[in-house]
Amino acid sequence: MLKLKHILQEVGQAQAALAASLSLSGATVAQLVNHGLWPRSLDGDELRGRIRSFLTESGANDADVANAFDDVDPPCANTAGPALKKEPSGEDEPMLLPKQALQITTRKAFGLFRDPFDELSSSQDMWVSPDIRYVRELMYQTARNGGFLAVEGESGAGKSTLRRDLVNRIADSNEPVIFMEPYVLASEDNDLRGKSLKSTHIAEAMMAAVAPLTKPKNSPEARFAQLHKALKESHAAGYRHCLVIEEAHCLPVATLKHLKRIQELEVGFTKLVSIIMIGQPELGVKLSERNGDVREVVQRCERVTLSPVEDSRLMEFLKFRFDRVGKALDEVIDEGGIQAIATRLSQAQQRGGREVRISQLYPLAIGNLVVAAMNLATELGVPVVTADVVKGV
Repeated sequence: MLKLKHILQEVGQAQAALAASLSLSGATVAQLVNHGLWPRSLDGDELRGRIRSFLTESGANDADVANAFDDVDPPCANTAGPALKKEPSGEDEPMLLPKQALQITTRKAFGLFRDPFDELSSSQDMWVSPDIRYVRELMYQTARNGGFLAVEGESGAGKSTLRRDLVNRIADSNEPVIFMEPYVLASEDNDLRGKSLKSTHIAEAMMAAVAPLTKPKNSPEARFAQLHKALKESHAAGYRHCLVIEEAHCLPVATLKHLKRIQELEVGFTKLVSIIMIGQPELGVKLSERNGDVREVVQRCERVTLSPVEDSRLMEFLKFRFDRVGKALDEVIDEGGIQAIATRLSQAQQRGGREVRISQLYPLAIGNLVVAAMNLATELGVPVVTADVVKGV
């Protein structure tokens, strides 16, 4: 049985409603939900995208949408509670760890005065792969020259780091770009689960950045006209404007549609606002070309995804991080340990009735695993992290 069945119950949607939205028979959806049997006549990826869109619009949270097609054990027939869980196996163990702290004893044992995976203090602390370099430059050119960009990536992939780097890079080069960043604390994509970020809130943030001393008009129409005028005056003074929205996967569909209208504010042939949205993969679900509600946004918005660190570059990444704190990598972890980290964070899993390779080799996940392995090596009295130490975490 797929987790999808539990999610439908949690959001109060019947299987019949899902079937109607997919234009499928109830029997076909029942086979899919209860037994993981996918209709052979349809494209699996397209069908999964449509189901995720349905769940998102029904109010399912991001984690449930991402894991909707995982297999779960059905309840036992003669008990009211769930079935007993299977004994864990190596394949079923979770890949990710919570935040790990480098213990004082570990620092002393390895001769470290700084945690190599602490928050970055400058752009020089950034490890830049070809993929990251491309996304970094694309964000920079969008801020300077205009555009509509969506940056997607898993938690810990480095999205916020790239946003901070962009702001610092523009400031260091004295580029005349004004950043407008609405607050997204407690932001959700509907008002039932939290406070949704609406176009009026975005307009207020933009007005505060462009003309902070101007008192906003009362009516929404007058406020938007006031914003357009302020942007024109700022442009005439030689400034460009970049709207940056983090946690963009929490934006309601209505706000996504309104962003297209903000991006169309212009003077002559010149767009007055460039937009950069930064969010988790659920943003890609909302911006799917199969989602007719946002087709105007999809046609204008360039999308780019931050990929995990490639296995072949894992040693390069680790060497860079330890070099920044003055420590040789081979004095901390051997090649077998590095390979074990790659294996631990990259596993085959069952998704939608088929086996796929899931990589979680993102900077945050790598850092947590390496720190945990270093702490364990210190407890065991092992001089360097080995494959056995990594497997023991």
